[in-house]
Amino acid sequence: MSLERLASWAQAQGRTLSVVLAGLGCLVMAILVALVVHRLALAILRRAARRTAHEADDIVLAQAAQPSKWIMVAVAGSLAQRFVPLDPWAADLWRQVSGFAMPALFGWLAIMLLRAFKLVIERRTDISVEDNLQARRKRTRVNILMRITTVLVLFLTICMMLLSVPGVRNVGVTLMASAGLAGLAVGAAAQPALKNLIAGVQMAFTEPIRIDDVVIIAGEWGRIEDIRLTYVVVRVWDERRLIVPVSKFLEDSFQNWTRESSQLLGSAFFYVDPTADVPRIRAALERIVKEHPLWDRRFFNLQVTDLKPEVMELRALVTANDAGRAFDLRCAVREALMGYIATEMPEALARRRLAPGQIGAIAAPSGSTASP
Repeated sequence: MSLERLASWAQAQGRTLSVVLAGLGCLVMAILVALVVHRLALAILRRAARRTAHEADDIVLAQAAQPSKWIMVAVAGSLAQRFVPLDPWAADLWRQVSGFAMPALFGWLAIMLLRAFKLVIERRTDISVEDNLQARRKRTRVNILMRITTVLVLFLTICMMLLSVPGVRNVGVTLMASAGLAGLAVGAAAQPALKNLIAGVQMAFTEPIRIDDVVIIAGEWGRIEDIRLTYVVVRVWDERRLIVPVSKFLEDSFQNWTRESSQLLGSAFFYVDPTADVPRIRAALERIVKEHPLWDRRFFNLQVTDLKPEVMELRALVTANDAGRAFDLRCAVREALMGYIATEMPEALARRRLAPGQIGAIAAPSGSTASP
């Protein structure tokens, strides 16, 4: 029944059924040929990629496989369309759909290639190693530039799609003439967002912070987990996430503990009796630090940094490869050294001294009785 309806439609349009079927067959054949060619080309490229030592080409092929397939199908359909007998309105609709589909598909391909580039950089830059300064620098720059380029690709793709509409193309001069005033109005309304957006672009080149940097901002200690175009995600030590506008890192002061290197110098303070044997405590610290696996063997020291009537302040300095190890080493040093003082040198524990007159003044209230 459908074949009879197709024959009657072809007769009404002044075409024979064979012409219509030949056109549809040509369209289907072109699409099938495009799929077969894409599959064969992808198989050849994957085989060639497996013979290489690096995995960059494998990542690019994996990301570009789907967009390239649909691009080839769209190109094949556009080439075969001229052999398909269509009414004027159907031909216009075909051209309109093609005008929207082709820029969208090429924009999809461009975004997937950008993602492949980002994945390649992430594979080649390992930030889990101890000396990861260059790796963090590359990742930070690529992440920011990736997001900026993605926004530009989306903008250009939408513009190309809109230009396929005759009405938009005809009024292009008017839109360009009014773009200046519209830009001023939008800029005034969205000033905070634009400020952070421009700050994000600036951060990609000045690099005040990088991925996995240890910072103290707004009184919180944490690591830079992600850098967006308008905000930064800081992973706080207790697994909270601090969302900070990008402009904060360019306008306000903050502490960056890993700006040049991840190695840190940590301190631990002890309060002991003023008569304590400091060289003996220093020797105990040396033994504790040298036996601890978190010490990086760069430096350690113990000094008297303050002296008060009742206590003497000692400061122990130790070094570690990064902020996490430095914190754990400081805690371990405090625990071990105070345990040593409590068990081996109890006379060094801080104590309060009282004069004989003070002892009597303190004891008098407890021994006094109520007056009659």
